[in-house]
Amino acid sequence: MNIATPVTAAEDTWTVAGKTFRSRLIVGTGKYKDFAQNAAALEASGAEIVTVAVRRVNVSDPKAPMLTDYIDPKKVTYLPNTAGCFTAEDAIRTLRLAREAGGWDLVKLEVLGEARTLYPDMVETLRATEILAKEGFKPMVYCVDDPIAAKRLEDVGAVAIMPLGAPIGSGLGIQNQVTIRLIVEGAKVPVLVDAGVGTASDSAVAMELGCDGVLMNTAIAEAKDPVMMARAMKLAVESGRLAYLAGRMGKRRYADPSSPLAGLI
Repeated sequence: MNIATPVTAAEDTWTVAGKTFRSRLIVGTGKYKDFAQNAAALEASGAEIVTVAVRRVNVSDPKAPMLTDYIDPKKVTYLPNTAGCFTAEDAIRTLRLAREAGGWDLVKLEVLGEARTLYPDMVETLRATEILAKEGFKPMVYCVDDPIAAKRLEDVGAVAIMPLGAPIGSGLGIQNQVTIRLIVEGAKVPVLVDAGVGTASDSAVAMELGCDGVLMNTAIAEAKDPVMMARAMKLAVESGRLAYLAGRMGKRRYADPSSPLAGLI
């Protein structure tokens, strides 16, 4: 009798742009009370990647606290992102500055269409992805939950596809599991749900759909206890991943008894 060997978190790794990680949770660095709380939440989450909004980095006051004083870029992978950019030109310029400042080529690209919904502008996003890839960047790209758009991003050089689960900061959870699943099935690069996660069960759903990871910021930073929520997210991502690997039972329209009904006393 063969008994399957349990998959451990240390063995179940994922790779993006040639870099391999154990944690499938990526966390942000905005909205926290202070850098100390951010660092504590990061440790509780077990995340190995943090996103940093390049346009919000302090470059004018050398006496002010800096994120790098609390989160060591030698121990944690910094993922510069283009939060707040509404054109391809702004996003490209921002990431060029990030590469000049820190040598980063693995980056997160987001080009927003409008301030009210913070929905991605896919025309500008596609254009920026293609240009950045040609310049040697390795863009992980925030996008709509559209399998056709996701495939086009991959074709022009995206190293990871990051469809939204719901609008940024909404906490609504994954609104369209069907399209997320279609993106996962069609992609040859990692797929990570980015935006919309509100609580641990949302993270588990993303992983159960087969996503390679989940990125979040507000769900942890705006929790009443961010450090505790970070721990909850870590466990949910691991649990959802194990459930996906285990293979869930099929859904049935009617009941199916756990014990046979034939031959009853």
